Amino acid sequence: MRREMGLLLHYFPLVLLSLLVASALSLNEEAFVGVNIGTDVSDMPSPSKVVALLKAQQIRHVRLFDADQAMLLALANTGIRVTVSVPNDQLLGIGQSNSTAANWVSRNILTHFPATNITAIAIGSEVLTTLPNAAPVLVSAMRFIYSALVAANLDSKIKVSTPHSSSIVLDSFPPSQAFFNRSLDPVMVPLLKFLQSTGSYLMLNVYPYYDYMKSNGVIPLDYALFRPLPPNKEAVDANTLLHYTNVFDAVVDAAYFSMSYLNFTNIPIIVTESGWPSKGDSSEPDASLDNANTYNSNLIRHVLNNTGTPKHPGIAIRTYIYELYNEDLRPGSISEKNWGLFDSSGMPVYTMHLTGSGTVLANDTTNQTYCVAKENAEKKMVQAALDWACGPGKVDCTPLLQGNPCYEPNTVIAHASYAFDAYYRKMGMADGTCDFNGVATVSTTDPSNGSCIYPGSGGRNGTFTNSSSHAPSSDSTASGCHSQYSHDVRTFLSSLIVGLVLCSLHCSLLVT
Repeated sequence: MRREMGLLLHYFPLVLLSLLVASALSLNEEAFVGVNIGTDVSDMPSPSKVVALLKAQQIRHVRLFDADQAMLLALANTGIRVTVSVPNDQLLGIGQSNSTAANWVSRNILTHFPATNITAIAIGSEVLTTLPNAAPVLVSAMRFIYSALVAANLDSKIKVSTPHSSSIVLDSFPPSQAFFNRSLDPVMVPLLKFLQSTGSYLMLNVYPYYDYMKSNGVIPLDYALFRPLPPNKEAVDANTLLHYTNVFDAVVDAAYFSMSYLNFTNIPIIVTESGWPSKGDSSEPDASLDNANTYNSNLIRHVLNNTGTPKHPGIAIRTYIYELYNEDLRPGSISEKNWGLFDSSGMPVYTMHLTGSGTVLANDTTNQTYCVAKENAEKKMVQAALDWACGPGKVDCTPLLQGNPCYEPNTVIAHASYAFDAYYRKMGMADGTCDFNGVATVSTTDPSNGSCIYPGSGGRNGTFTNSSSHAPSSDSTASGCHSQYSHDVRTFLSSLIVGLVLCSLHCSLLVT
């Protein structure tokens, strides 16, 4: 990050003033973590399946990159808070015509609200840096959309803003010396006046991954990933003496100071995009599953703990993770296609480490993943693995006996799923404990049914409406685990022999 010397006395009054307006920045809302839903996916799930995944993961805030009618209908009566967007290709028309803006609101907002809980409208995306020819009409578009909301008496319920790239902030460290690109002042000043007068917030896209990549080694990876730093490794703003332990907070505070530089001190910030890619090409070695897991897990914990930033401690940094699905159709590098938390089948790209961070995102290592049999696995292989689990694996399979809660449905897949999940729990859900010679896979959908409560469920089955009919498929060929049973032929035959000894328990399950 670039540095530039500033005037100490110029910034101390701003720091003091920030303490006075902290309550105004909260917008009376608690912190939340939402997700962006992109649709550049070759096998995009239906809106009903998307909503089922959101429910199963207890995601209560989403941002759409358009105002897709089917998606808005699917979100109706769910309570999920929705930010809809005016796409960039519609911005010029809306920004030049009040009636066009009114028609857009009528078609995309009034026909869905309040059944669909629309709480914000994002006008374009990173317009100032990606679509400069539309910059002159950006504020007009925001005003026209807002006027239509006023006419419908919805202006107090739905906020209007526009997401910015963090690159509009120059000299972002130390944060106290940051300022917006001065060439953007003719747009930024009226834009900030609009946000202030309407009680809205600045939408900011914050990507420590790109800051790290562009720093040529100046930014440590741990500093970008929210990993704990010793005090002597923390970045200190010499003007304010504030200590920064991560890039995310520094960028957010740089935007706050940039607004202060223009005399706007009471506009909150919402981070509309942040995340880390899970895969990249040879030039992006730090786009990896482990780093994506670390960043997003730490980000969620940081946000939901109401840590705030050094400039505004305790003030919620409401944040949307980019993104729900991997978008395989996105142009560009491999990393561009791999920002998702899930693949298009609803399987988690990685299992996040979210202990102690609330209930959002149920693909938590500690309590909400399950080990189930693959539906398309060879039945004889599943039977052998089931017999191993109930024998050498020392799983208590008595619930599977006739007359007990998990006897029905009386199929090898159902019985094996119960036994596999019991073994998975018993082994602490460690890597390699959900494979069973390739016939098992990790799922985020609770397989409990009726009176049969799976070991990992804790009685949660039935919590999510329609989860059985629309939940993500669990028959993916990727298990997400590496088997600890690299059986050779003799070991595998031994398992079969044990299975025959235990046949009296399971012979009714043999599939011809």
